Amino acid sequence: MINLKGRKIFIAGGSRGLGREAALLAAKAGADVAISYRAEAAAARAVAREIRALGRKAFVVRADVAAPAAVSRATNAAVRALGGLDGLVVSAGIFEGRPIEEMSLEFWNRTMAINLTGTFLAVKAAVPHFRKQGRGGSIVIYTSTAGQRGSDVYSAYATSKGGQIMFMRSMAKELAADRIRVNCVAPAWTESDMSRGPVDAIGRDKVIADFPLGRIGRPEDVAGATLYLLSDLAQFVTGMTLTVDGGRDMRG
Repeated sequence: MINLKGRKIFIAGGSRGLGREAALLAAKAGADVAISYRAEAAAARAVAREIRALGRKAFVVRADVAAPAAVSRATNAAVRALGGLDGLVVSAGIFEGRPIEEMSLEFWNRTMAINLTGTFLAVKAAVPHFRKQGRGGSIVIYTSTAGQRGSDVYSAYATSKGGQIMFMRSMAKELAADRIRVNCVAPAWTESDMSRGPVDAIGRDKVIADFPLGRIGRPEDVAGATLYLLSDLAQFVTGMTLTVDGGRDMRG
């Protein structure tokens, strides 16, 4: 098990899916964990109970990731509650598709606001805390293989995810002098509430056939990659996109 004992981790979007799994695995590794949520208050509180049952400190805060003041308040509250900040995981996002002729400007802007601007706001709010502490830190952004290769119908989503990757690389350069590492994790299809509908629409067997390892990804696959990047095992890793896709795209 990777050791995160005593680390303080804030997960933006940690009430369900990939963020939830990362929060619980971080707590199992010894970290105190704060999570933000937008609407799933009961689910967020349930995650906090599980974290506390593991003997770790937990904190829950509501925040709309696309609202600058809300993100700033939530980050400041999380840092106060945990007593510091060693890692940020940006998990909040949406996954929706429209063919170009059916895509409205409102749809496009909403996707960018939540997935890309939300990432910018989360990182911007966290960086002053990392710098003030002076001990570096790790930022992990959840992107997608769609952001690496593009996607028909899900073009807005893919564009927002590609933007996350370029933002990550830029931040890795900008923050390196402060020993703040910035990386992405890029899952392919992964079992979650967000992906269940599209996977079922395509056909589960058809989706699985594209994975050389013979299954769809699981939240714990992404959580394991996340913990590696948060840990000292990755202390010389920054500016990288770690693809977690069961060999589907064979990216290196």
